[in-house]
Amino acid sequence: MEKYIVTGMDCASCSARVERTVSSLEGVESCVVSLLTNSMTVTGDISPDKVEAAVNAIGYHAKHVTDSTPTVVVKEKGKLDKNTKWLVTRLSLSVVLTCVLMYFSMGYTMANFPLPKGMVESPMSVAIVQMVIALVVMALNAKFFINGTKGMLRLSPNMDTLVSMGSLVSFGYSVYIFALIVIDERAGNIASATHQLHGLYFESAAMILTLITIGKTLEARAKGRTTSALEGLLRLAPKTATVVRDGVEMVVNVKDVVVGDIFIVLPGDQIPVDGVVVEGRSALNESALTGESIPVDKEIGDSVSSGTMNVSGYLKCRAERVGEDTTLSQIIRMVSDASATKAPIAKLADKVSGVFVPVVLGISLVTLIVWLSLKAPVGEAIIHAISVLVISCPCALGLATPVAIMVGMGKGARNGILFKTATSVEQAGKVKIVAFDKTGTLTEGNPTVVGVYPATGVTETELLTLATALEQHSEHPLAKAIMRKAVCENIETKAVEDFEILPGHGVKATLDGVTLEGGNRVFIEAICTIPEDVKEVAETLAEEGKTPMYFVADGVLKGVIAVADVIKKDAIEAVKHLHEMGVKTVMLTGDNQRTAKAIAKEIGIDEVVAGVLPDGKEKVIRQLQKEGAVAMVGDGINDALALTVAEVGIAIGAGTDVAIDAADVVLMKDNLTAVPNAIRLSRHTLRNIKQNLFWAFIYNVISIPIAAGALTPVGVSLSPMVGAIAMSLSDIFVVGNALRLNLLKLFETKQETDTKHTLSCDCGDVNCGCCEDGHNDCHCDDHREEHCDDHCSCHNEHHEDHTENTENTEETNMTKTMKIEGMMCPHCENRVRKTLEAMDGIESAVVSHVEGTAVLTLTKDVDNDLLKKTIEDQGYPVLEIK
Repeated sequence: MEKYIVTGMDCASCSARVERTVSSLEGVESCVVSLLTNSMTVTGDISPDKVEAAVNAIGYHAKHVTDSTPTVVVKEKGKLDKNTKWLVTRLSLSVVLTCVLMYFSMGYTMANFPLPKGMVESPMSVAIVQMVIALVVMALNAKFFINGTKGMLRLSPNMDTLVSMGSLVSFGYSVYIFALIVIDERAGNIASATHQLHGLYFESAAMILTLITIGKTLEARAKGRTTSALEGLLRLAPKTATVVRDGVEMVVNVKDVVVGDIFIVLPGDQIPVDGVVVEGRSALNESALTGESIPVDKEIGDSVSSGTMNVSGYLKCRAERVGEDTTLSQIIRMVSDASATKAPIAKLADKVSGVFVPVVLGISLVTLIVWLSLKAPVGEAIIHAISVLVISCPCALGLATPVAIMVGMGKGARNGILFKTATSVEQAGKVKIVAFDKTGTLTEGNPTVVGVYPATGVTETELLTLATALEQHSEHPLAKAIMRKAVCENIETKAVEDFEILPGHGVKATLDGVTLEGGNRVFIEAICTIPEDVKEVAETLAEEGKTPMYFVADGVLKGVIAVADVIKKDAIEAVKHLHEMGVKTVMLTGDNQRTAKAIAKEIGIDEVVAGVLPDGKEKVIRQLQKEGAVAMVGDGINDALALTVAEVGIAIGAGTDVAIDAADVVLMKDNLTAVPNAIRLSRHTLRNIKQNLFWAFIYNVISIPIAAGALTPVGVSLSPMVGAIAMSLSDIFVVGNALRLNLLKLFETKQETDTKHTLSCDCGDVNCGCCEDGHNDCHCDDHREEHCDDHCSCHNEHHEDHTENTENTEETNMTKTMKIEGMMCPHCENRVRKTLEAMDGIESAVVSHVEGTAVLTLTKDVDNDLLKKTIEDQGYPVLEIK
């Protein structure tokens, strides 16, 4: 994808012309032009020189820029760029001169404002003053005439064409009237000449230009605010860094910092590049990247990101990522690229913008002909035609979508929510279902010891000492959890002999002549008798989503240690917010059904799909898509395929390279409440776009007929000056409405909550009346069953977990249940499940290491001996198949 800066575009017709021209070039696969940022992205096999030449040939100027060059130019705060300065100067002079002109035209001719006696006696002198002032205003605003004429010559008329034609026609007709005034005055007919002054429209010629310039100035200022978020990110990029080379501190340009450099950051300074702390301790304000205002403590070994602010202490860091590879650079590039994309909802507006100006020119001509055919005065017919020209507004159509998208993405960027494309903003606003990966997303991703239950006569320290000695050489995640617990409790790790891993069972070793063994219930029951009270405790732990591990010394049970993956502290709140917004939640996990159900129940998840491997998550997402648009939330590594398949892939956390590549939305902070915030922001942005498009279309649909004189018979008509004001306000309304998104409070979801559920009829409408009382045969989009009356069929009835859904389909699918020995943890389950689902004829397998079973859903009969041999080859004895 190549990026270009395109100058000379003034309205949506211009951007549509550029887009059509470049898209027609051989080798171009796609082209997107942004009127808001004056940028263009081109995908395909074509040289930049050819693209630039094609754009330049139609009267615009394109300049190829490198991928790292942002499409938004950062202006120094408080200063105006050269073009804006001239625009303000031009506006000031035009306003002053137009006010003087209005004094002569309206003030004198209509309100009898005083004039010098010589001018009162000479109507021609009054007309000359008006004509000269109008000419000066037109000269100041020659840009409209130059661009408008170029557009006509290229057979691509634009907004400037409409404005310039309206002004020129007013001026030309006024020159004709001026000639009549000259004739009357020279003939001595002063009264007739004075009366003819009422027919002059020099003030309209000037006022049209002045009002449009006012609108353009206000629009430019408002549009500048829409890109403030990206400009803010660009300003974060430090210009220099203090590095240590050969033992000497020196200040260098940040571009000269290389990987491995040691750099120093003092309190109040910004981190120049991404790195790792090697000395010192401090707190960093990372709000610019994550939206989190609370400073984050950093010490030796912690990572730091470019653009964050050192708040308190001295830091010495080693550069890890520099230049375009830093987190800040990636964010800037992502936001910049996203601003140059288009949302699908903008397609209709783009199509209309492409033919808008020629259609308006045609309507204006027809208006003139119709009024002349009705025997209306020539001046009146011309005024109606001019009003049509100046009141029409292609810019409102062109700006309706991009300004809202830009403001929405800027709002997200300031709060650590990065949308990669405009499409992702639109799609996120349509999400009805959010599917979460469990491990690392809803949970911390690191198994933790959550309970130590020693047998009678054994202390917790003794049990942990035994377990630590036994598990120290194991690489199993559950073993590592026990070792971390031992470190926290200062448990001594004793050396063992004859360490042995028993696949599918557990581990075994010798400590000072004592045989130690640890593993799952099936393994331990073969060694010793487990007391009933211990069994009850273990079963309770399993039902709570925890994995019980049994430990034995010389055939005597010493106790049970429970290990579980801890739920993230904000998971419950995030799911609650999603429910308040009417979004269904689903949890995808490779864990066993009992553990998954326990975790889902604690969090409040609507539906559980357990026992699913990464490659199986894609199938689940496709199935969920039958119910509505799906957002997949994961860490972006194991969930890459599911993130890609879902309408919206959301990578949570600091954003690894895989996450950025696979996801549509990247959340820069490891906070699950950012998920409902992203959806909420997208919904408001989508709503804002629809409001803008409605206004842009309805404005033109209503105003053009009125300007043409459709309501003149009932006494309603619009002058060209009123039309110019209306056209300018139309643009300002669209931009101003988009800027309201900055007022949205992201972290308060109560605004999205509806006290009643939304009823959606099978016809696709809401409360359409197709159903009796608006309820019969309708479906409740709110998943809280208590809000549904007897007439409503609540989706909650269909939110049973994966096992229940499987059981409901067993009437039509062949099933087999295998009794398997030796599975002791979720990893064993995954191994057995993956092996079974790889076999021909097996659609799915629900495996539980707690129950020691595998429930198979078959598409055809599979030989029992083959099933038994396949699983036993993996080290797990098969006791029974039925």
